[in-house]
Amino acid sequence: MGALTHESLVEYLLEEAHEVAETIEAGGGDPELQAELGDVLLQVVLHARLAQERNAFDLDDVARGLTAKMIRRNPHVFRPDGTLQDSFPATVQEIVRKWDAVKRSEKLLHTDKSHPGNALDGVPAALPALARAQKLLDRAERSGLAPAGAGSAVDVPGTEEELGELLFGIAAAARAKGLDAERALRGAARRFQDSHALPPSP
Repeated sequence: MGALTHESLVEYLLEEAHEVAETIEAGGGDPELQAELGDVLLQVVLHARLAQERNAFDLDDVARGLTAKMIRRNPHVFRPDGTLQDSFPATVQEIVRKWDAVKRSEKLLHTDKSHPGNALDGVPAALPALARAQKLLDRAERSGLAPAGAGSAVDVPGTEEELGELLFGIAAAARAKGLDAERALRGAARRFQDSHALPPSP
């Protein structure tokens, strides 16, 4: 095996994360979940070690950064010094609003004002197309860009099992016609995101 790099480890990080998801969804049990989470943690440790070797950051820095972000993004839970607030928001919706407001303010601090942004920025392009499409729709709804259920032109089945069969059938039909279902959905998601680009700052 060649020298480890961040780039060479990406596929393993993604693979281990998917294995955690599969273990949870298949009801693999606590011992299996513990082992799979350990595999993900190993990937984090390896990436931090590589960064440490080039004097960029180490695992302690990762943990400190995470702690600071959790405190900063959850003012409904933590005071600035990290101690717990005396009271908490009454609803999940209020918590989400506060979280989104903090994330927007962070984004404004790091945005190049000369380039138009996008209200849906921040959804990873590397996500599988279906997961990315759902995240974009969720972000659009929470940003007030689209009402709940927007874009629903299909009569969706009532259960996830039936929905899975429908999606599988669409993938099979696309394959039979020589179409790439994943690429097609990525394109639709990209067009949806582009349609919500913000105008350039004056």
